[in-house]
Amino acid sequence: MSVQEQLQDRLNKAFAPDWLELDNESHQHSVPANSETHFRLVMSSEAFSGKRAVARHQLVYGELADLLAGPIHALAMHLYDPQEWQAKTHEAPASPNCLGGSKAEAEDAS
Repeated sequence: MSVQEQLQDRLNKAFAPDWLELDNESHQHSVPANSETHFRLVMSSEAFSGKRAVARHQLVYGELADLLAGPIHALAMHLYDPQEWQAKTHEAPASPNCLGGSKAEAEDAS
């Protein structure tokens, strides 16, 4: 099972989201081809109702701790309760462009 499939499976089981969008953005970063290290998550769930952003992130971190300690390097999260997500008309912010930072760039600069 791919890292992305593991993420989706765990998130669906833990949060029963009414909206789940998980994008592998690894190709936008300085990683080998076909990597699964950088993800963008947009999720709406009743589990987030009445919780502040930090508490929502902590819930997700708790469910994915082993993946975040292992194969996942970055997880951009946009977490909403259903009412907030409806008000946003199902549109979350895009991820910023990668600013580099690869070892190859450091070697080129020397």
